[in-house]
Amino acid sequence: MLVSDTHATPENGQMSVAAVLDLLRAHGGRITTARRVLLDTLFASQVHRSAETLAEEVRSIAPEVHLATIYRNLEELEQLGVIVHTHLGHGPAVYHLAEDAHGHLICEQCSAVFEAGDEMFAELRALASDWYGFDVDIRHFGVLGRCAQCLTRAQHTDRASASPENVHDS
Repeated sequence: MLVSDTHATPENGQMSVAAVLDLLRAHGGRITTARRVLLDTLFASQVHRSAETLAEEVRSIAPEVHLATIYRNLEELEQLGVIVHTHLGHGPAVYHLAEDAHGHLICEQCSAVFEAGDEMFAELRALASDWYGFDVDIRHFGVLGRCAQCLTRAQHTDRASASPENVHDS
């Protein structure tokens, strides 16, 4: 069940720990130490973090919290529309607040990650909708490619290998 963002955000449009706790209560959820600390951790930083990293941060405050508890809470928070998970290349899924959801560009060469707003993918979404009746969720997977620095490095390498002193006669 996905709940619209209006249920998770107070009148000012900003999601808060208190608003999420209210949302959890409204859906019959209990407010446990693990949930409260996990929410505090998620709201404390906009950094994308794996479940394992979040578990480490939570356990630094509440050592009794198990990784399985973190996964269950992340799943429930995602079902409620509070967080989203994203696959950034070949590593584990990472989580961040849904109100800050965005696409990602990942350099396959240096692993740099760039956050990309929805407007960058507007044409792709429109074409997928027009041609296939398909709604693209750009938040779930990163778009792989090469960043400007790696492209520049590759061009310099290509030019150097094509220079006359690097050409060999057979």
